[in-house]
Amino acid sequence: MKKIINTSKAPNPVGPYNQAILHNKTLYASGQIAIDPASGELITSEIKEETKRVMENLRAVLEAADMTFKEVVKTSIFITNMNDFTQINKVYSSYFEEEIAPARETVQVARLPKDVHVEISLIAVKES
Repeated sequence: MKKIINTSKAPNPVGPYNQAILHNKTLYASGQIAIDPASGELITSEIKEETKRVMENLRAVLEAADMTFKEVVKTSIFITNMNDFTQINKVYSSYFEEEIAPARETVQVARLPKDVHVEISLIAVKES
């Protein structure tokens, strides 16, 4: 049975979708962009700050499903400039323990919603 996961601690979806779906013990989190959920403001002036906001939005979705980054098994990172990869990776890696880091891909795309520079989605599996 699927359960809809939505939290006010992450931005409202910008289209016809939910922040995440929990099916059995697996969470499928929609891509997050750097919208501050408190102000609704888009954060795009500096790639490290933009990535941090994306990761904090993902943390909020995980917490709404009673999960943590330790339970993430897969991420997808979409970026508009591969030259930003190193800086994005520095922020991203601070959210995971290296020895249990999830599988992932990073893909450069032509454009993302609201002209952001990074979008990240994830899949997590409850351990208990």
